[in-house]
Amino acid sequence: QVQLIESGGGLVQVGGSLRLSCTVSGRAGQYYAVGWFRQAPGKERETVAAISGSGSATFVNYSMKDRFAISKDNANEPVYLQMNSLKPEDTALYSCAAVEATAMGIITQSDRYTYWGRGTQVTVAS
Repeated sequence: QVQLIESGGGLVQVGGSLRLSCTVSGRAGQYYAVGWFRQAPGKERETVAAISGSGSATFVNYSMKDRFAISKDNANEPVYLQMNSLKPEDTALYSCAAVEATAMGIITQSDRYTYWGRGTQVTVAS
């Protein structure tokens, strides 16, 4: 059973930073592509960032690429989403997702992910 646990959300002032982490507990030796997604009330789910199983390939939503970064130290380490210069419009439930993949496989579409965490709330106060 693959489990995902997110952490790092919270309340932050405009311009502040947060680092979210996503720990994937899966099968030993299996690469997992991981994505971060967010959904605000009344809005559709939005892809924030994605990273390949090995961590060598990354994607960040163009509208956020100057402020957000996704990373992992190696295949078995948590995936981090560093968020800087936060804005009120960044307020949302942030969820990470994982799916079995190759070392270089990177997936940006949420409907291709199999496993989902419960999400962590990020609230940016103005």
